[in-house]
Amino acid sequence: MSEFKPPKFANEAEEARWWYENRELVSGEFQKAAKAGPLRGGGVRRLLAERGIPMPEPKPTPTTTIRLDPGDIVEARKQAEKRGLRYQTYLKMIIHEALQEAKAGRKSAA
Repeated sequence: MSEFKPPKFANEAEEARWWYENRELVSGEFQKAAKAGPLRGGGVRRLLAERGIPMPEPKPTPTTTIRLDPGDIVEARKQAEKRGLRYQTYLKMIIHEALQEAKAGRKSAA
């Protein structure tokens, strides 16, 4: 297998141009690696573990169940779709924004 290593780049634009101009080379190297078998799943956690860098465990997000009017859910789905989001993600986002606005409003009223 080849020792493919991208060059050092002076800036992000130079890097983007290099990756675009060399996309066929990169694709070929990826295909070689896929056939040879060194590709593995994983992400940042695996890479850090391989390098012996500790990564704190993420804190679990508590689950909350609320009952919503079916019409509100329909509207949330429509608005979320326009933004390219899942409706649950959109609902979390607008709840978070409303909480932040209420918090800022309390601070300015004090």
